[in-house]
Amino acid sequence: MLKSSSFFDGSFITNEIESKQMKKSTFDFLRELADNNNREWFAKNKHLYEEAKIDLFALITPLIKELSSIDPQFSADTEPKKCLLRIYRDIRFSPNKAPYKKNYGIAFDVKGYGPTTPSYYLHLEPGSCFFGAGFWMPESKVVKSIREEIDYSADEFLEVVNDKEYKALFSLSTEDSLKKAPKGYEVDHPMIEYLKLKSFISIYPLNEEDFYQKDIVEKLIKAFHAIQPFILFLRKAVDQ
Repeated sequence: MLKSSSFFDGSFITNEIESKQMKKSTFDFLRELADNNNREWFAKNKHLYEEAKIDLFALITPLIKELSSIDPQFSADTEPKKCLLRIYRDIRFSPNKAPYKKNYGIAFDVKGYGPTTPSYYLHLEPGSCFFGAGFWMPESKVVKSIREEIDYSADEFLEVVNDKEYKALFSLSTEDSLKKAPKGYEVDHPMIEYLKLKSFISIYPLNEEDFYQKDIVEKLIKAFHAIQPFILFLRKAVDQ
């Protein structure tokens, strides 16, 4: 057992962190699924998916405990099965008719989760693992509120995204961004690159091999701590 200590909202928190390394078979299942993405293969091999779920729940369980001690809006009573997203794809309106995802998605939803609430998300996929937090393609009123807060509290936002602990793990995604300045802002605005964003997500890249190490839970808890100022800034922006 490892111990983690940190300050959050002025209180000293010490929790025992459970060591948990994942099984390679959990990722191997995804590789095989990518090569055999059809219902017949999945039906014959569903027992492998059920075994993978047990491994994933063993990872999620200590993360629930730790995140609830860091973020008061996340409930310690959250069930691991509620965090693991369905592996089945919604293909009704998609040209891609593959019935299954090629990844495991783990969402840690806070109380009152909805379109105006920043979220935590862990993505496990061979060759493309990451932990992300924030808003992905939020509705226009949320984007407007965040842009206004960045404009009004520019120094505070820069302090968040330039913080040493944040930068050691995370970077602000610029994939979803306007080509031109948003309405109401000048092209030479000093914060224009941030104001052009359509999604407000911080990304912590991970390797598949990270999940085979005994310190993976500790590593993710460190990320939960480091991302809190970013989450709090977004909450302040949308709660006003």
